[in-house]
Amino acid sequence: MKPNEKVEQEKMMTGTGNRLTRGTPLLLFMVFNQHTVLAQDTDAELLLREHSNEFRQEIIKITDDVYMASGYGASNSAMIVGESGLIIIDTKESKSAARTVLEEFRAISDKPVKAIIYTHGHVDHTNGTTEFTGDNELEIYARAGFRDNLMPGSDVNPIIFARTGRQFGFTLDSEEFINMGTAERPIRDEEGDGYLPPTVIFDEERFRVTIEGIDLELVAAPGETDDQLYAWLPEQRVLFPGDNIYKAFPNLYPIRGAMYRDVKVWAESLEKMRLEGAEYLVPGHSRPILGEEQVDEALRDYASAIRYVYDETINGMNEGMTANQLAESITLPEELAESPYLTEFYGMVPWGVKSVFYGKIGWFDGNPTTLLPLSEREQAERIIGLGGGTDNIFMEVQDAIASEDYQWAMQLADYLLATEFRTAEITEIKIQALKGVARQQINPTARNYYFSFANELAQR
Repeated sequence: MKPNEKVEQEKMMTGTGNRLTRGTPLLLFMVFNQHTVLAQDTDAELLLREHSNEFRQEIIKITDDVYMASGYGASNSAMIVGESGLIIIDTKESKSAARTVLEEFRAISDKPVKAIIYTHGHVDHTNGTTEFTGDNELEIYARAGFRDNLMPGSDVNPIIFARTGRQFGFTLDSEEFINMGTAERPIRDEEGDGYLPPTVIFDEERFRVTIEGIDLELVAAPGETDDQLYAWLPEQRVLFPGDNIYKAFPNLYPIRGAMYRDVKVWAESLEKMRLEGAEYLVPGHSRPILGEEQVDEALRDYASAIRYVYDETINGMNEGMTANQLAESITLPEELAESPYLTEFYGMVPWGVKSVFYGKIGWFDGNPTTLLPLSEREQAERIIGLGGGTDNIFMEVQDAIASEDYQWAMQLADYLLATEFRTAEITEIKIQALKGVARQQINPTARNYYFSFANELAQR
């Protein structure tokens, strides 16, 4: 996403032939040939830094017996104080993160942990369990199908792991990394994970249990993952929705790669949560929502946005539109786009649209031209020919960099790379474009992926 304002560009050349630009409202100055960025923040970066305030460290008292640890790594953890023991909801991404949170909780209560609830199987919610259990034997609750979405031992693990690292910016330095959209950096350690498998797995729609005098209802709520549940405390009117809502547009499709997320069911799960009439919403990422009206509004808007993307995509598909056409044309209605819970800090509307399209009917877009297309190299050679040859395209890509038209620069660079024309120089230009477009994004997932890929190219 480009900054709102555009200023006249001033061009100059270095002695090595690398083109530098000065521009943007905040005096962007990039030293591309050293693969570094020396600049004041762009408008997008200012928004992202402001969003980081959502992840400030704090133990938040929700009710007299419910507390939330927010900002301590990649996800939130919650503590419910029972008659003679504690219930922990989600156990963080690592032993180190869990240990820090437990120390904070111990300032509130020294009662032993008697039960753990996993809202779903993502590792950032389950890998610190042993720090909470210690040597105690206790019950760990989860839904049927727990962790099935993680595809352990999958044939595609290598590419999934590589893309996960790019999406979350694991290797980025402090100049490039701002946040992950739903959290700061994860707290990682070399101790190995502290995951323990659940001891109680339920397959009912609503599983009622009393633990340490606390009445809980664990409710099936497939959404971001199929194994999601939400925990509902009817007496306290506190709802723990897991990863089905956070302060960012939902990640209907993770660019690291995943099986299709049934977004229609996701919206239905949110609507089910609305019916509980919660006064407090304690999510797995971002800060809590307090107040019945505020909770209802957030859940309503989130469900409406997901359903809107789904419905508009399905309608367009049935009218014969392609995935790209739909991704370009579908935007949220103004009343939803203005919701603070639907800014594209994690998922993006176009990604969600394409996910619905391909999840429902697969890769073929219906246009017979795409059934047996030209190879990437042959297409590139023909387009370059139409553009007057490689030297002309080379100048065009440099001009695109100078005018901060980074997407066009990347696409032109890919044409030249497909023909193996001046590969080292074109790769350098693509690195410039990737870093330039990264700084224009309010979406950290995209930003981190662009920067990570640029750094990988620079190291080849």
